[in-house]
Amino acid sequence: MSSSQPTGAQILARALKQQGVSVVFGIVGIPVVDVAEAIQAEGIRFLSFRNEQSCSYAASAWGYLTQTPGVCLVVSGPGVVHALAGLVNSQVNTWPLVLIGGSCETHLEGAGAFQECRQVEMCRPYTKYSARPPSIAHVALTVERAFRHALVGRPGAAYVDLPADFIQGHLDKDTTVLEAVRVRPVYAQADPKEISRAAELLASAKAPLLIVGKGAAYARAEEEIRRLVDKYQAPFLPTPMGKGVVPDEHPRNASSARSTALKSADVIVLLGARLNWILHFGRRFSPKAKIIHVDVHAEELGGTVPVHVALQGHLPLVVRQLTDALQAPFVQQPDANQYVQTLAAHSSLNAQKQQAKYLNPTLPMSYHRAFYEIKQKLPHDFVLISEGANTMDIARTVYDFQMPRRRLDCATFANMGVGLGFAIAAQVHYPESHVVAIVGDSAFGFSAMELETAVRSHLPLVIIVINNNGIYFGLEQAEYDALEQQGRLPATALRPDVRYEMFAEAVGGKGYLVSTPDDLSKAVEQSLQHKGLSLINCLIAPGGYQKLDFAWMAK
Repeated sequence: MSSSQPTGAQILARALKQQGVSVVFGIVGIPVVDVAEAIQAEGIRFLSFRNEQSCSYAASAWGYLTQTPGVCLVVSGPGVVHALAGLVNSQVNTWPLVLIGGSCETHLEGAGAFQECRQVEMCRPYTKYSARPPSIAHVALTVERAFRHALVGRPGAAYVDLPADFIQGHLDKDTTVLEAVRVRPVYAQADPKEISRAAELLASAKAPLLIVGKGAAYARAEEEIRRLVDKYQAPFLPTPMGKGVVPDEHPRNASSARSTALKSADVIVLLGARLNWILHFGRRFSPKAKIIHVDVHAEELGGTVPVHVALQGHLPLVVRQLTDALQAPFVQQPDANQYVQTLAAHSSLNAQKQQAKYLNPTLPMSYHRAFYEIKQKLPHDFVLISEGANTMDIARTVYDFQMPRRRLDCATFANMGVGLGFAIAAQVHYPESHVVAIVGDSAFGFSAMELETAVRSHLPLVIIVINNNGIYFGLEQAEYDALEQQGRLPATALRPDVRYEMFAEAVGGKGYLVSTPDDLSKAVEQSLQHKGLSLINCLIAPGGYQKLDFAWMAK
């Protein structure tokens, strides 16, 4: 064996560079330190985190933001177990991710080796591809296959297992690395006959609705969908992460009349949106509504309610086909259409109600008042990371977006803990924009130590912790003390008024404690001007103990 032959770690790093990887998120330790060093030697940025869940979430968000697989490197055994969080998140959200995990030496398997774990089998149910290369020579080819599965067709997650003896071992003398090629996505149009059927259905509609999902944002379909909206003049409804594909300021935006739009539409077009819990499984649609569903994945078309026209294909191409097949707006004078006018009236009424909530002078502040003060200071191109229960749900109705992929939240899998991982990935992707993470106090606890990661990585994040002393609802200090003495503290209670801003100061950032609208406004302004990380601990009304109702998720 010759030392001039590359190690498995070097082959892997070169394979990642061949696939166009510019950044890897991870945590090093035995046996993957050599892999991280080889990655850096190839000029690829390595962002080292404090927790595998967070780095896997960062890689997950990177896949969504860049339309290329995010790459996450973790240690064997427990490292892979922790990184399952981001792996499953990517698979459920259909975002491309490649997780690379170290593993024990192949000759020690079954002998109780250090952190020995059946990682390939463990990851297989949550991935499109999970494999270990059969030899060092196969490493680059295995990486190529992982990228192909993650990127091509319906995006998703892949796992590559790299044993310790492969990482440090050299390629055998006179053996060459099996050739691999860079993976490119493959796109397809929909069946022209089905396009014609969809166009006929849309031409006959009197109350059409376009639902724009996060799949439209991922697919970069904004130009095509904006053209469709402008030509057809139908109202549209973005899902939370579909906001900005068509600017929220567009006059056909029906977000403020969401319930009315869903139950009144006679033809509904789903563009990169699934009929899952986010859209109430389609059960809030009119029973008479005709549904046109566009998705890259055939098995996703329908399932919970009947679909009248199924269009499988790459969303920008299919929307282009559909727009070209339409001759005119759905009615000659859309603004005079009763359906459009009804939605506009509901939107106006709801906007008035929202404005009253924004200006509520009561102290401690409500969610709406706090969000309103923040909103007044944010630039038009800001990126929002929204995480938490009430925090995320209420924020969805407050912040407007004129560009796609500027709002990230817990998405389809609805998992807490994504906040700082998502924020770090977003700031790396959008270095010239302000990334603002508005997170609940409970949600912040999942990834708080990544503040140090952001400071160490020179990322000027603005973190705003909406602090209501609890999960969903919290307690005032006196009520907390009384219930604690009685041994009856609710499971949802957190300690009142925790000084989260000090966490930022402890790792080299700036911290602000605020409890009034004026103080919050000033803190947001100063944080946006600061060149480093800032954290605003925003105290709001706790709400008091309340019985929680989860039935809405199944309706």
